[in-house]
Order: sequence, then C-alpha cells, then structure tokens
Amino acid sequence: MKRHLVQKSPFEWELPIHGDMRVPGIIFASESILADMDEEVLKQVRDVACLPGIVRASMAMPDAHAGYGFPIGGVAAFDPQRGGVISMGGVGFDIACGVRTLLTGLTRDDILAHQEKLADTLFASVPAGVGRGGDIVLEGDELDEMLTRGATWAVQRGLGQKADLERIEDNGISRGANPSKVSKEAKKRIRNQIGSLGGGNHYLEVQYVEEILDAEKADIFGISEGDALVSIHCGSRGLGHQIGTDFLNAMAPTKSRKGKKSKSGAPKSKHPRQLAHAPIDSKEAQNYLAAMHCGINCALANRQVITHLVRKAFASVMPEATLPLLYDVSHNTCKVERHEGEHGTRKLFVHRKGATRAYPPGHPSLPEDIREAGQPVLIGGSMGSASYILAGTQEAMRKSFGSANHGAGRALSRTEAKRKFDGMDIGESLRHKGILVRSKSLKSVAEEAPDAYKKSSDVITSVTGAGLAAPVARLMPMICIKG
Repeated sequence: MKRHLVQKSPFEWELPIHGDMRVPGIIFASESILADMDEEVLKQVRDVACLPGIVRASMAMPDAHAGYGFPIGGVAAFDPQRGGVISMGGVGFDIACGVRTLLTGLTRDDILAHQEKLADTLFASVPAGVGRGGDIVLEGDELDEMLTRGATWAVQRGLGQKADLERIEDNGISRGANPSKVSKEAKKRIRNQIGSLGGGNHYLEVQYVEEILDAEKADIFGISEGDALVSIHCGSRGLGHQIGTDFLNAMAPTKSRKGKKSKSGAPKSKHPRQLAHAPIDSKEAQNYLAAMHCGINCALANRQVITHLVRKAFASVMPEATLPLLYDVSHNTCKVERHEGEHGTRKLFVHRKGATRAYPPGHPSLPEDIREAGQPVLIGGSMGSASYILAGTQEAMRKSFGSANHGAGRALSRTEAKRKFDGMDIGESLRHKGILVRSKSLKSVAEEAPDAYKKSSDVITSVTGAGLAAPVARLMPMICIKG
C-alpha cells in the first residue's frame, strides 16, 4: 500500500481516496520512519477512512503501529451532522491512558546522591504489575463518585492539592460520566486498583532535563537544564479494558440476514468487527460515551493517587522536594471539540488513540500561567531512551485536530521482544548507563526493552517537522519503575 502514498511535504504523506474511502489518509512521518512502518498501519488508516461521517482525513502519527481496528497513533474526527459515528476501537481498551509530569525543585545531582534509596522507596510505595492493586478499596457510592468526579474526587479525599486540578486536562474531571452505564464486571475490576501502575508499557520514571530546546517556553513551564522531573504513564486499569470489551459487543453488528438491523440500529456492517461503531445519536454510542467518561475519570483519579504516593515517597527520602504538577494529558479518548473545516466551525467527536491533544498558544482551555506557551505535550520514551516535552501549535489545529504523537511507538511486538531480549541483561545494561530499573517481572523488562521501540528522536523530528508540536526539552531517565 505504500506505493500508493503521495508525499505532500517532507513529513506528510497522503493515501488518496480509493474504494470505499470517504476521506484520504494522512501519515505524518519521515521517509525513514515510513519505510519501517508496518503495512497493517496503512490498511487500518484506510479502513478508518471508510467510516460514516469522518471528516478531513484518517490520520496516523509517526509513532503509529497496528492496533485494534484503529492504528495506535491514530486520529479521526466525526461530524454528527453528517452521519458521524462513535467507535470503541478509536479509543482503545486502556481508556485515558496518559502521562503526568511533576517538577521536583531538585537537580539531577540531588537525585543521584539518593538514587538507590529513592528507587527502592518508590518501588515499595507505588503498586505495579498486572492485576496488582493498592490499599484503596472502593465500592458502592464511593466507587461511583470516583467514576463521576475523577481527580477532583481524589483531591477532595486528601490525595492531592487543589492546584493540581488547574494543570490537568479538563481540570481533572470528564463531564458526562454516568456510572450506571458501567457494567458490574468493570466496576469489580477497579475496586482495589486506584493508585496502581499496572503492567505493559506503563511506568513511573524519575528523569532529568538533558537539554532545553526552547528556552522561552521552558521558562514558562518552569524547567531548566539539569532539573529532575517525575513522569507517570498509566490509565484506567481493568475498568477501561472491560468497558471496551462490553461496548465492542454492544456495537458489533449481529449476524442477521442481509438488510436486517444490527444491535447498533444500523444495517449489518461491511466493516471489520474491530471497527464496530454506532451512530453518534444512537443509544449504544451515548451509553458508550457515558461509560468512557467514567473511564477517563478513573484514569485521572488513578494518576492523582499515584502522585500522592510519589510525594510521600520523596518526603521520606528527600523532604526538600516540592513536586508541583506541570501537566497531565490523556491519549486514548473521544472528545467533543470545535474545529474549523470546509463547513465552518463545527462540533466534532475527535477520537485519539495513542495520540495526545496538542492545543496551541492562547487556547482558552489551557491554564492561564502557561497559556502563552501552548499546551505541554508529554511524550514518553522507553526505559533507556529520551522522553520529550513539546508544546502544541496552531498548525496542529489546522492539520490534525490539535493532535500529536504520544510516544516512540513499538518497533517490535511484545512477543518478538521477549524472544530477542533477556530482562536481566537489559536491567544490567541500563544500570551501567546510570539508569535503575525496578520491576516485578523480568519478562516485562524484556517486553519493554529500549530497542523494542522506534528511536524517539526520529519520531520527534517527524512530529515537529510536520508542525504538530514545538520541541521544548529532552529528558533522560534515572529511575524507572515497571510492572
């Protein structure tokens, strides 16, 4: 399929409309990243471009790799006035997985003086690993309150600071949540998991600013070269996965005779099951959105409680640390936003799957004290490679519905990584580089080996070259806590 791509700029490629496509596909990538991109990503970009009511283009970020229905790193927006749909595959199973970055008031040298003890304390303080929960057990009304109020629930419970809420996307609460639309099984899966990292690519990292790439924006964000930061990458745990499973089944077409209606109220779909969808105004779509907002609130509450645990851990080892929040942004969501297009400014349902919101300088939704720099875009690397802080741009609003990539993107599947790498060897190699890894599982370390991911600097060159975000700082890990 790559042979059909038309290069529009050094970092932008178009898959022209053909077959059942309603809009073109757009891939933001350098020539070298595109050359290594799996053909399945392009097929998924094409399939998404066939969905009803999609506007402008089906998009893939430079970190894109094949996902469930939508590519991970995919962006698509749907217009309710043009028959638009909601697709669970456009959000994914880890609803509102995201990154939160904290300042510390400390330097790299400060951390290195206490590196071993801090690593051990953080590992003991923050539950990590598949299925592992924490000390908070939620049931009944309090569980529903967390699903309704997100990070605001945690802060009012004494698990955070009121100032935190100003630096969280949507001020820490996703409106429109309705816990009655979340299944009993989904609620059961989250009852003791708030305040835990989970497994897979989720992590807690202590990092330092290796290089400032934009001094003016860095100053506004409050970061300088040599500063120590903390980044938390996790989502909605088992609840998000169960919501995805429940609504995939609800949106999937029935195996009825030709011409009969499906469960979603639409004729039997010609799209693959992974792209199961429902019209925006349908009962299935509205119920999914109400449950998805609960998933977003769950993820926001989870990162807020982990922040509380991190602050306690630092206080016991380095009490001089301050740990204010820089920003928290999710990258598996569907949000109602207003964007300009050929039909004027319209309300659109923007699906971002493994893609981060990247609002420009001056956007009214951004905190007033950092608004002139644009939204912090927090890009995770791997255990041994750079992470980045970028800033949203006006160009992103024009090109990608205000979206950028969310990480480096996998180059090898987890199965391939486990076959190729040894977890103990990876840990020792990173230790020799001054990076301490703490994990319950050597298998997890192998799956998340740095060489299992694309080179983060190449991905950043693509996303900034395409104008979707502006580089602010490059960060390197010192401590990495994994599941």
